[in-house]
Amino acid sequence: MSKLIITTLGWLIGIMFFFPIFWIGITAFKTEKDALSPDLIFTPTLESFGEVFARSNYFLFARNSIIISIGSTLLCFLLAIPSAYRMAFFPTQKSQSTMLWMLSTKMMPAVGVLIPIYIIWQRLGLLDSLPGLIIIYTLVNLPIAVWMAYTYFMEVPKGILEAARIDGADVWKELWYLLRPMTMPGLASTALLLIILSWNEAFWSLNLTSANAAPLPVFIASYSSPEGLFWAKLSGASFLAVAPIMILGWLTQKQLVRGLTFGAVK
Repeated sequence: MSKLIITTLGWLIGIMFFFPIFWIGITAFKTEKDALSPDLIFTPTLESFGEVFARSNYFLFARNSIIISIGSTLLCFLLAIPSAYRMAFFPTQKSQSTMLWMLSTKMMPAVGVLIPIYIIWQRLGLLDSLPGLIIIYTLVNLPIAVWMAYTYFMEVPKGILEAARIDGADVWKELWYLLRPMTMPGLASTALLLIILSWNEAFWSLNLTSANAAPLPVFIASYSSPEGLFWAKLSGASFLAVAPIMILGWLTQKQLVRGLTFGAVK
């Protein structure tokens, strides 16, 4: 009975998470008139997608999202790997408090620092620019990257690194020839997670961009107008925005799960 309850609960939770994507998908293939109806039986049409492509340059927004997601992930790794290495293998009395402080920044509402960030970005000329969004996305995701890399490094036996140091390996050789291959599943899952988080980030993209560097969240928001919401077109734009990252998630789900559970069982 307990297995039946757990299985049923798992299916219910899965359906709850999948239903919004399912509803967006079917609404995208409806007309504006049919979009207001909850009927599941209708005549599919590509009208919404045609109007979306005619109205906006979807590929420009998609290109910006790709550049920002990959750029911020690479910058996160450049900063997170040395930090996690230092705190995992050469901890100090303040290492744990530093880690907790970094994690606590994720609990702060982003709107609380919007005005100072906006002013700083304006004075530095980073508003509506790809470097500006790459930097802010890096700052947002850096605590997650450091914590995950730190967790994976802590699973590596320290005796292996000590043996490498005796053989003359320096820090960079330890990182590249030992830690990189031993923690690759975890680091790969971290990269995938950072790409997903950057792709879905909407708050900063809506407030720090307007046209030139606008990613896909801005593309979706552009279909909200004073005249009201056009549900079919909005669903079509949303479907086009989430489809690439959903496909990436489906193709890499085994690697993602494997990396997130890396070190759970020795």
